[in-house]
Amino acid sequence: MPKQPKKEKKQAVSQGSEIGYVKPREITDEMRSSYIDYAMSVIVSRALPDVRDGLKPVHRRILYAMQEDGLSAGAKTRKSATVVGSTLGRYHPHGDASVYDALARMAQNFSLRYPLIIGQGNFGSIDGDPPAAMRYTECKMSKIGDNLLEDIHKDTVDFTDNFDGTRKEPVVLPSPLPQLLLNGSLGIAVGMATNIPPHNLSEVVDACVYLIENPKADTEDLFKFVKGPDFPLGGSIFSQKEILEAYSQGKGPIVTRGKAEISESEKSGKSQIVITEIPFQSQKSTLLEQFASLVQEKKLFFYQSLHFLGAFQNSGVFLYLQP
Repeated sequence: MPKQPKKEKKQAVSQGSEIGYVKPREITDEMRSSYIDYAMSVIVSRALPDVRDGLKPVHRRILYAMQEDGLSAGAKTRKSATVVGSTLGRYHPHGDASVYDALARMAQNFSLRYPLIIGQGNFGSIDGDPPAAMRYTECKMSKIGDNLLEDIHKDTVDFTDNFDGTRKEPVVLPSPLPQLLLNGSLGIAVGMATNIPPHNLSEVVDACVYLIENPKADTEDLFKFVKGPDFPLGGSIFSQKEILEAYSQGKGPIVTRGKAEISESEKSGKSQIVITEIPFQSQKSTLLEQFASLVQEKKLFFYQSLHFLGAFQNSGVFLYLQP
């Protein structure tokens, strides 16, 4: 009898599966697709805010975890370590230090124009001092932080599974106001970055009302209401033309400087320069070091002495930086 042909061996994997097989591919194609996947992951899941609520994922998850724990504006404060633990365990499986840094920044009135969290304890200073450890500080949401989650359980936003599928978390918060403009945002992703300054609440609301009534309004029309950024540390902004160009084109410089006035000391009768406002994101301690360095380099001259918050106290002309 003629021999029967041998049956082909069954494949180790099901039809259409690529497990166990080497798939040839151009390295340029692989690098391009892998890099794009990584870049999009960083952009969406970490570094850049969502325009709908103006928050990055870590900030959104912190606020939502606080609401679940009942830490509204009218509640008592609770240990920051509790909030960090709840956020890590439920929604944000990353390092606890990064979560606490994000929480602390939302409580700093010198970093955010309208803080989203009320902090109790040492949450840092404009001198660059870091916040105390999370086991020492306490926090709860501010009224504006409460407003970001208003009506969140009334089908206002979509929910998605958390990292392990045991809970649902909001894709965005139902922010009734453009949080992205009120507090701004700073983030560096892969291939793109954002640096949006904070703005005044009243001006933004007036602009929103005008835009609703006049949908075809352009940048110059809205510029009548929003005159420019409103930094929490104050300062003066120069060149309305450059501000308008930045608003129109999406990029551009916004030059700021501090405010100072010359007055006479009631005790000594000597003149002194009183600095009342400094540029946004400037550290007071760094400014003092720069002033002292300029004096040593003889680029900045005083008659007799320099006075920085009592650090150097003698007679003569004083430079005084308010705390």
